[in-house]
Amino acid sequence: MRVAICDYGAGNVRSVELAFRRLGAEIVTHEADLLVLPGVGSARRAMARLRARRLDRELVERVGQGRPVLGICLGLQLALEWSEEDGGVRGLGLLPGRTVRLRADRVPRLGWAEVDGQAYYFAHSYVAETPAATALSDGFVAEARLGSFLGVQFHPEKSGAAGERYLARILADASERCCSLA
Repeated sequence: MRVAICDYGAGNVRSVELAFRRLGAEIVTHEADLLVLPGVGSARRAMARLRARRLDRELVERVGQGRPVLGICLGLQLALEWSEEDGGVRGLGLLPGRTVRLRADRVPRLGWAEVDGQAYYFAHSYVAETPAATALSDGFVAEARLGSFLGVQFHPEKSGAAGERYLARILADASERCCSLA
């Protein structure tokens, strides 16, 4: 399985790469079966870097072609139409909805929380609001999917055995999709 990771200066690129390598994936720069949009940081800066490297177009085209893309944390938030972070930022529009400031007792939300009976690691101050949500954690969107795009608010690459199992399922799903598109 070939995995490409959008390297636009996000802080968790190396940990995402290591997680996929542990699962036997080959990390490539093009012709990937799965493209990963990781993310740690601010929406405005991340979108500016994606646009400067024309990765925004590549992501939109790839999803339009039905080819798998995984967004992690900020990667999920950037996939939405709009974010209120940094005074308002236009997103990629891969998912309907918007990113809003987390309204909780503790911000940022750091630590382990349950999603569908498994504990995953979260680190975020903003959350997705989307009708494409497929799983929640403490009432917040933890996972969203539309077409070939899957986004998660948690960090599977930092979530131990549960995160490894989750990424393994994504690789298996991407493998089925890539083979069925041939």
